[in-house]
Amino acid sequence: MADEYNYLVLVRHGQSEWNEKNLFTGWRDPDLTPMGKLEAKKAGELILSEGIKCDELFTSVLIRSISTGKIILDKLSLDSISTCRDKALNERDYGELSGLNKDDARKKWGADQVHIWRRSYDVPPPGGESLKETGERVLPFFNNQIFPLILEGKNVLVAAHGNSLRSLIKELDGLSETEIVKLEIPTGVPIVYSFDSGKIVKKKELN
Repeated sequence: MADEYNYLVLVRHGQSEWNEKNLFTGWRDPDLTPMGKLEAKKAGELILSEGIKCDELFTSVLIRSISTGKIILDKLSLDSISTCRDKALNERDYGELSGLNKDDARKKWGADQVHIWRRSYDVPPPGGESLKETGERVLPFFNNQIFPLILEGKNVLVAAHGNSLRSLIKELDGLSETEIVKLEIPTGVPIVYSFDSGKIVKKKELN
């Protein structure tokens, strides 16, 4: 597989300490749990098994994303490739929900309202971002910083977050607003887009 095309590999970070505690995380900065580190190692093993050699790594500025990227590169024996960290790839900002237990948030605002904040496309939580607003920072960064590398024929690894990756996948897959809010992205599962002359020719999840 690995020499016919060039590749964009997307990986949602492994389980974080706050994922484990059922807390809204957003731009808060907990690290990976032991389980999250194992998920990142497995992601690296899966990418290695496909024979994909990554040329560039992009992460957010949040430690769970950075740690995931480092663990994957270690598995690929690629400790010296170019790495870019940028807040444009950060998780969606959950505003006043950040740090709250999801059950406690439902008690405070009501289950229906919390569901709207979590699963609507363009309704932000108080002080936070909607998925639409997340995409408005992710997509320009992708178009300006990542896609030109793909056009050069390089293989790019992006270790980021559920909602920043969801915003990107919406564009890559041509999904509607309704479709994207229903999309679940599993932690630690590499999503590989195969490109030929800048055009997507194949998509594959590695598991």
